[in-house]
Amino acid sequence: MHRPSSESARHILTYAQTMRGGGVERAMLRMAKGWLHAGRRVTLVLGSDEGPLAAEIPHEIDLIHLGDARHKALFGLPRIVRAQAPDLIFCPGNHYSGIAALTRLRLGHGCPPIVAKVSNALVRPEMRRGAMWRYRRWLRLHPLFLDQLVAMTPAMAAEAVAEMRMPPERVHVIPNPPAEPIADAVPLTLPSGRYIAGVGRLEPQKRWDRLIAALPRLADRDVALLIVGEGSARAALEAQIAKLGLRDRVTMPGHAGDPLPALAGARVAALTSDFEGVPGVLREALSMGTPVVSTELSVAVREIVAAPELGTVVARDDSDALVAALDHWLAPGRPRPAPVVARGDSIAAYLDLFDSTVAQRSR
Repeated sequence: MHRPSSESARHILTYAQTMRGGGVERAMLRMAKGWLHAGRRVTLVLGSDEGPLAAEIPHEIDLIHLGDARHKALFGLPRIVRAQAPDLIFCPGNHYSGIAALTRLRLGHGCPPIVAKVSNALVRPEMRRGAMWRYRRWLRLHPLFLDQLVAMTPAMAAEAVAEMRMPPERVHVIPNPPAEPIADAVPLTLPSGRYIAGVGRLEPQKRWDRLIAALPRLADRDVALLIVGEGSARAALEAQIAKLGLRDRVTMPGHAGDPLPALAGARVAALTSDFEGVPGVLREALSMGTPVVSTELSVAVREIVAAPELGTVVARDDSDALVAALDHWLAPGRPRPAPVVARGDSIAAYLDLFDSTVAQRSR
């Protein structure tokens, strides 16, 4: 057990908007569980427990439930931090960094140190020029309110230094802890034959329409597509499926408590997003020995798909390359990669960073 000293992060506070099933929130819950098991006190400020991930909230956590699913409900975080007096605040992803900035601004020198994780791409080619300019200006404010920054791969760390102008000594590479099977999760009904798996929210960013559009162009006209997740794009995707006459080949069962069996049973896992940070689903598929096909969605993707025997990376809008890559991995007799085993102890690495950050503030 990683035992805290008097100058350490004995009490960690983190926060989230809802439990609707995003990768940022799921990773944060896995980390919180590890910190609790290491003997730390963890407080979770939660806008709403709406969503399937609520079942994964550790029982030992101190939960402050705001009863409001809107992002602005978290504007009250400075008041809660003042009352709870944590040793350190953990910002779990880009979506939440504005709340970290507000908390630092309102509490000033009384604000505990803030460690944030980069959860999404910092270079966004799909943005219009004006929006990109504003986004880059916002990113360059981050060194003013963050004490330390965690990136999940070396390439993401380099991107943070370049785009945020974060001093390199304040940027640390720590991967997310690996996903583990969830014994009591409700099992998914999987396609009976060969299938492609996609796991992720049904949101415009994920561009599942690309994958659906590729399906009728594949050499194997019997292969099915399973997309696990839920979100605002469901109606549009269902309309696309109906228009293409693919209702008998595409299944979208919603959120899965444990997506690992779906990934393990797939012939190939695909992710066709416009942008991501370090997509956990690619690591999860490879840990199951399932090859992956991914768009060039972040600087980290080629660190994950590090060898041709693991999968294929294609340009975002190259539909021909996407079809060719899927056909390659669906070809009869194509060998599957050996499972990729995660290395290192992410929980201990985070706690070492938290402790050193608190000790440095103390001094």
